[in-house]
Amino acid sequence: MSEKKPGVWVGFKTFLTRGNVVDLAVAVVIGAAFTNVVNSVVKGIINPLVGAFGTKDLDKYRSCLKSPCTVDKATGAVTSGIPIMWGTVLSATLTFLITAAVVYFLMVLPMSKYLARQTARQKAKEGTQEIIEVSELEVLKEIRDALVAQRGSGHSRE
Repeated sequence: MSEKKPGVWVGFKTFLTRGNVVDLAVAVVIGAAFTNVVNSVVKGIINPLVGAFGTKDLDKYRSCLKSPCTVDKATGAVTSGIPIMWGTVLSATLTFLITAAVVYFLMVLPMSKYLARQTARQKAKEGTQEIIEVSELEVLKEIRDALVAQRGSGHSRE
């Protein structure tokens, strides 16, 4: 006889009801909201600070690969030539670095310290338990030795 394998829907339901799927969904939603905050900080604060040395918007920093590069003043779109938009890349890189720094310093580092403390507490608790177990073993050996000594001193079972 062949074993009946669970159906696709049963497996899918099991997958969805596992706790880590819900945790992942929450992380994605919070990550999306956090991305909006970081993007606003980069576009509202970082880009103007960097742009103080040139144009006001990092997205306007570009180089021309094939001349002549002409830009429509009204829309900012390139009308001829091949531009390399390195300002956009710089802006995205700054966004990534800020996001990574915030995630590391506000989430990863505190969590790793917390887990290290938990592990140390667990090891200390296990060490205490071993001491208790050893002392119980010693007490049991003493009781056994006392019983053997009692039996040997003339008290025998009859």
